[in-house]
Amino acid sequence: MPFDFDHVIDRRGTGSEKWERYAGRDVLPMWVADMDFAAPPCVLEALHRRVDHGVFGYTLPPQSAIDAVVLHLLERYHWRIDPSWIVFTPGVNRGMNLVCRAVGERGDAVVVPSPVYPPFFGAVANSQRRLIDVPLARRAGERWELDFVALAERTPTDARLLLFCHPHNPVGRAWTRAELEQLAAFCLERDLWLCSDEIHAGLEFDGRQHQPIATLSPEIAARTITLQAPSKVFNLPGLGLAYAIVPDADLRKRMLGARTGLVPPDLSPLAYAATEGAYREGEPWRRALVAYLQGNRDHLAAFLARETPELKLAPVEATYLAWIDATALGQPAPAKFFEQHGLGLNDGAGFGAPGFVRLNFGCPRATLDEGLRRLRAAVAASRR
Repeated sequence: MPFDFDHVIDRRGTGSEKWERYAGRDVLPMWVADMDFAAPPCVLEALHRRVDHGVFGYTLPPQSAIDAVVLHLLERYHWRIDPSWIVFTPGVNRGMNLVCRAVGERGDAVVVPSPVYPPFFGAVANSQRRLIDVPLARRAGERWELDFVALAERTPTDARLLLFCHPHNPVGRAWTRAELEQLAAFCLERDLWLCSDEIHAGLEFDGRQHQPIATLSPEIAARTITLQAPSKVFNLPGLGLAYAIVPDADLRKRMLGARTGLVPPDLSPLAYAATEGAYREGEPWRRALVAYLQGNRDHLAAFLARETPELKLAPVEATYLAWIDATALGQPAPAKFFEQHGLGLNDGAGFGAPGFVRLNFGCPRATLDEGLRRLRAAVAASRR
């Protein structure tokens, strides 16, 4: 079945966080990780069926939705889980906050390789833990890798938890099995819990396949909390559903206790319906999406190399987010500079990397082309 990713949908006036930021201004939003595509037809059909029921009371996780998650993990990753391991949350960010509150005590150290999605830092601060920021290594000026020497040197003895982004937002890495195995060995050696944010799983390019780190061995599975959601792959962030896979019963109990008064136990019945529709019938749409996004990535990379060589793009192996080194422009706040030229990007400072910007290319090609036109004009202005 063909899917039309070229269709431009006007999202202005819909309460979209992405678009309302610049309401009334000629600024094209390409910042937050929210695609401009309609949800898959199978998701829309599932939502219509649920709406036709007409009653939207407090909703426990339906068994059919639980079964859909279990089947999804088995079919996509050959990962057989016990349904009791699933802890539903309103989003991956809230799940990460629960993990930080459930592991260790106040003041304990939490290791975070950076740059990384800003809520990683917030989850540590919110739980009154101590952040240990360990920078990723940038090889050959472009590709980002885990720096295991720095990890070994900077991880203190009171560290209880390591937060990991897999695939990585914002640097675009789809970590190799060898890298995952080395990280798993490090966590086991240091007796660390590993929280793996895998919300972008399923958006890998060039034939890569995601491997949940918990599937490497029974030993690392016992120490891992995996956070996943259908929201990024199927563009459903506004519905507010994610889940943690927590094999350890004691930790799972602490997480459930940590959400008391902070995280609602009842999620939207529409969120469960959308999740089930996406996982049961959305695979053809996901494959078509990845092919389209890969085309956008290649188009973006070729444009930058040809038109704006000052901007250095990290290789995008996964996600629909381009991590761009803009330090050559000499702008202290590059996102603000681009905004002044009609393009809304994320500033790298919030990710732990001043001088960088993040660009969301999860949009129709016409929208991307308009964004690149504005990007080129901004760079041209910086040359004068």
